[in-house]
Amino acid sequence: MEKHTDILVVGAGLTGLTAAFYINRKHKDYMVIDQNPQVGGVIRSETENGFTYETGPNTGVLGNPEVEELFEDLGNACQKVEASKLVSKRYILKNAKWCAMPMGPWQAITTPLFTLGDKFRILGEPFRSRGKNPNESLADMVKRRMGKSFLQYAIDPFILGVYAGDPAKLVTKYAFQKLYRLEQDYGSFIGGSIKKKKATDPRSKKATRKVFSVKGGLSKLPEALYEACGKEHFILNAQGLNISYEEGKYRAVAKVNGETVVVTANKLVTTIGAHAYRDALPFVPRPQLEKIQNLKYAKVLQAVLGFEEWDGRPLDGFGGLIPFSEKRDILGVMFMSTLFEDRAPQGGALVSVFVGGIRREDLFDKSDKEIKKIVEREVSELLQIKDFNPILFKLIRYHYAIPQYGIESEERLKAIDQLESQFKGLIIGGNLRDGIGMSDRIKQGTQLAERACM
Repeated sequence: MEKHTDILVVGAGLTGLTAAFYINRKHKDYMVIDQNPQVGGVIRSETENGFTYETGPNTGVLGNPEVEELFEDLGNACQKVEASKLVSKRYILKNAKWCAMPMGPWQAITTPLFTLGDKFRILGEPFRSRGKNPNESLADMVKRRMGKSFLQYAIDPFILGVYAGDPAKLVTKYAFQKLYRLEQDYGSFIGGSIKKKKATDPRSKKATRKVFSVKGGLSKLPEALYEACGKEHFILNAQGLNISYEEGKYRAVAKVNGETVVVTANKLVTTIGAHAYRDALPFVPRPQLEKIQNLKYAKVLQAVLGFEEWDGRPLDGFGGLIPFSEKRDILGVMFMSTLFEDRAPQGGALVSVFVGGIRREDLFDKSDKEIKKIVEREVSELLQIKDFNPILFKLIRYHYAIPQYGIESEERLKAIDQLESQFKGLIIGGNLRDGIGMSDRIKQGTQLAERACM
């Protein structure tokens, strides 16, 4: 089977689907190809024994106006659900006890999480000079502006929750562009945040930073995008995908249900992970390929626990994060049934527990049986469960969970620019650049569509 199209989008995860959705709205000729038998990438929602749980991302954040606009454009096809008011209550573990994460200047001064000296540093943060090293690590930036204890008990657990990474190896300019710009544009995290809140641009106010999901689970979002685009634009379950560049056109070859499928296109929009480039895009020259594949991914396990009756400590917030210095065997826990309605039966509880990450890759290699023992021990102690008897216990492994934007990011981005200049019609997206969260993926997908339709 042979097809020809103007634009070929590789990858039907959230980035590729968003790009396809907006390409479709411009009535362009396009196809989407993906190795999986269903759309959505790692976004999956399952329902079992009265529990609705995620096997990929658990929540999204309205961090960019593009997210709100996507829901507006989808209309009734997909219903956004914002997290309960308890989402603002988050816990940090210190000395085996949960402490509320400070959510403002006064709480930062009164919290037991930070030293007295660092509390004074926080007060003086707006008066410190800007950093001059564009490749400064997040750890160095935070220590310079806020102090070591702030790094240890605010930023480090946050990084473990978002990146499952190490703040000493993440470069702020690439891993947290908005934070980097606050210092560079305003000279201060605190002062810049206050000034940005006063912004009068109506569109920017759509980025409320609220935590969201979708009614019925996050997978309803990619399903709605798929339906809106039309199934005729998709080639799924494409095994052994190999794309070549010949005479100014792209030629994709794959096996679909035993049949060879060939698609030629004028433009190629890629949204695949860096680790997939060698097999899927063999036309990429070795120097650029090496710089792209130098991107490291954190390995993470998620344990989904469903309890018919909850007898532990109150699940009265977003969840709890655990600093690396606490030397525990889990990264943190999310209270999913507290955040969103209809995630657990009445009186029950649904929690997600995360294990592994960049600094604990040794845990990823343990057997399911060993991981279950670790989860039981840690959750029982930290959440004060007397009788650990979940009726739902699902363990999900993510070998390429979260990309780590480290010191090599500058070289990777230059290599991407070189490839887009060298190969006409090549547009490179995906989580190898521009952020890792759902908000970042939606924003990038929107931008990819704009470029593809030019």
